[in-house]
Amino acid sequence: MDKTSLFKMLALSAVIGLSACSGDDGKDGVDGTNGVNGTNGTNGTNGTNGTDGTNGTNGTNGSNGTNGLNSLVAFTNLSAGDDMCFKGGVRIDGGLDANGDGVLAASEITDTSYNCTPTAINSAKNFNRIASFPVCSQIDPSCDDDTATAAEIVAASSDGMTLVYTDSPNESIGFVDITNPAMPVAAGTLKLSGEPTSVAVKGDYALVAVNESADYVNVGGSLQVINIATQTLVRTMDLGGQPDSIAVSPDKAFAGVVIENERDEDLGDGKPPQLPAGGFFSVNIADADPANWSLTAVNLEGVATLFPADPEPEYVDINAANMAVVTLQENNHIALIDLATATVVNDFSAGTVDLSMIDVVEEEPAVIDLSGSLADVPREPDGVTWINAEYFATADEGDMDGGSRGFTVFNLQGDVVWNSGSTLDHMAVRFGQYPDARSENKGNEPENIELGIFGSDRYLFVNSERSSMVFVYDVANPTAPVFKQVLPAGVAPEGGLAIPSRNLLVVASEEDSRDDKIRSVVNIYQYNSLPASYPTVQSADRFDGTPIPWSAMSGLAADPSNESLLYAIEDSFYASNRIFTLDVSQKPAVLMGETHIVDSNGVFAAFTTSGNDADADSFDAQDLAAMINGNGTVNIDPEGITVAADGGFWVASEGAGTVTETDDRPIESLNFLFKTTAAGVIEKVVTLPASVNANQVRFGFEGVAEYNGKLYVAMQRAWGADANPRIGIYDIDADSWSFVFYPLDARESQNKGWVGLSDISSLGNGEFLLVERDNQGGPDAAIKRLYKVDLSAPVADSTITKTLVRDLVAAGDLTATGGLIPEKIEGSAVMANGDVYIINDNDGVDDNSGETQLINLGSILNHF
Repeated sequence: MDKTSLFKMLALSAVIGLSACSGDDGKDGVDGTNGVNGTNGTNGTNGTNGTDGTNGTNGTNGSNGTNGLNSLVAFTNLSAGDDMCFKGGVRIDGGLDANGDGVLAASEITDTSYNCTPTAINSAKNFNRIASFPVCSQIDPSCDDDTATAAEIVAASSDGMTLVYTDSPNESIGFVDITNPAMPVAAGTLKLSGEPTSVAVKGDYALVAVNESADYVNVGGSLQVINIATQTLVRTMDLGGQPDSIAVSPDKAFAGVVIENERDEDLGDGKPPQLPAGGFFSVNIADADPANWSLTAVNLEGVATLFPADPEPEYVDINAANMAVVTLQENNHIALIDLATATVVNDFSAGTVDLSMIDVVEEEPAVIDLSGSLADVPREPDGVTWINAEYFATADEGDMDGGSRGFTVFNLQGDVVWNSGSTLDHMAVRFGQYPDARSENKGNEPENIELGIFGSDRYLFVNSERSSMVFVYDVANPTAPVFKQVLPAGVAPEGGLAIPSRNLLVVASEEDSRDDKIRSVVNIYQYNSLPASYPTVQSADRFDGTPIPWSAMSGLAADPSNESLLYAIEDSFYASNRIFTLDVSQKPAVLMGETHIVDSNGVFAAFTTSGNDADADSFDAQDLAAMINGNGTVNIDPEGITVAADGGFWVASEGAGTVTETDDRPIESLNFLFKTTAAGVIEKVVTLPASVNANQVRFGFEGVAEYNGKLYVAMQRAWGADANPRIGIYDIDADSWSFVFYPLDARESQNKGWVGLSDISSLGNGEFLLVERDNQGGPDAAIKRLYKVDLSAPVADSTITKTLVRDLVAAGDLTATGGLIPEKIEGSAVMANGDVYIINDNDGVDDNSGETQLINLGSILNHF
């Protein structure tokens, strides 16, 4: 028996034995109390770590993987005219060799890039303005009518012989015969049921978007189809909202119409959302009969992220694949629409731009200061045009909070591939057409953009609304536009149209105000083999790389010994006035230097005034203080300049205020002559005798010339009881004045106005050349003349005689470059070689196109 069995038997026996020995059970005793818990014992010490086990043996190697696919690259030479590289280049395709045949098939291409031939500007051909058609001539052939009119968007008949433009103020469209583009002819207008906002052409028909809205909420509009030849309405298609832009596809199968339903800028803060929402129509116009055309609406709500309920689309263009690109300006957004399916296929933000070295402050008087910067400026594009099927460009005008002062090239994915940055502002400054009064807004403000292919050249035309210029860029490589030239335009260019079949570009300038000497025009340019006729002046760079700012040129002076140098001055539109040095041996003339007029020695500051108290009737100390800046520069009104015989310059500054109108025109400055050093430091200040100053009129000093120890100063108009304006003769050594009177021509303008004097230049022998002009421009201009006078033996207070040298209007000098006649021919100079130069004042681009014409009339004095 084992021990376990034995133990079990003994235990059992013990139990049995006990049971047998016991008597009756006694009563149970009470339970005892529980004992107290014992204290916990202390923790034991940790045991030592065991030793590491040995490493296991390595597993066997896996089998080799299959070989990867080979990468392939293919290079394809592109000939000139290729859409992606218009001047030729190489296409580089890459991908994996999926079928292993060593050849990159089209289905295997996963990446494509282009190496375009570097763009070489075609210097043998240029765009030159050949005509400006004043829209007012549709109302009256001579434009002798005050009715405000406009040309905003322009299209052309299929043969390119007839222009059709929208005239929103008159709720009509206009027709212009350009059979001879250099001599456009008014061809009539057609009254519409509302305000035309855009026009495009298919075949015999003009498609006109017409706004018929009662107000911003009760919107309405239609697409009106006009037979161009008969100028009759053939069909009206209801759009149910306020249209803006319209475009026709290259294959003439579709049109796209933007329904803006524009916001009320005076409602609340003027910002969206403001319902009803805008939208878009795809119009099937494939059929030759407009009766069979049909509309398909495209919903744009929810597309943009800023104001998804209020898209406010602005402009449309269509490419060869019938894809429309639509700008949603206030939303800073862009949408791509497939016209065949009437669906949005992509959309994206237009993004923002950082701008540096720009002017962001508006001063009065103005100062163009290119030291400012702006960050994260929304583009808010307006006009848009396709460059090819892959790229399009936007004119980034801005509306609410944006306006990046340039243009941008995008691809179909919404990537920015190129942006002009601050370039357009800098060029506007360089060419004298920067609108300083818009510095706190959108600068030059690009409004619209157009593409044109002229033979082997592909160009973008960017219309600058506030600088009234057209910037021309070569886009042979869409990702790297290259500047070609700039074109002058009427005030506020809006719509642009390239007509390559006739080598023409047409731009509509919409601003029209007869009182401001502004008439709306259709500008016509020709692509020809002539040198570029504009600009006539451009500035060199300062040390910081920005262009020397200039504008508002007034008087001119010739360097007496260097026939290549002219001196010019800017008038009171600008503060801290400067003298400019121009090199006219180059074309365009180069403004190569600027010299501030400064009162470093306190000569002007010591001038005697009427007293310290402000007095509207006199030139007081407060007036003087306002004319001298803290750095010594001066704020005067330079109108005339001449090179001083003893070195330096004499500058004629026109006074401000009229003694008989001081409530409206207080006396704020007298008429002054300033003698300066060649460095511009004022050495002497001269004013008129008190008896003459007592009759001051705001039309005072204009030109100044020096001859034989005397200064001859032309005063613009008559003062007080004088019948004619004076020519003041100041004897420098004697410090004395005498005067003669100049007999002005009677006014001849159909718009009346006045006639006065501008510049004066010495011809030697006591003879002088004077500029006489009226205050009218464009079709109203009549008198812009050069006269010669003999002051070799003047009789004090007599009325002199004059001899006509040149009628600038009759000779065609002012319209030779295809523009309207400028109002202010302000400067003239006779060079050492006998050539006569004239220049116009562009008023600092304030109610003015900004166009400056520096014209060399040649040796016109040889016959006199």
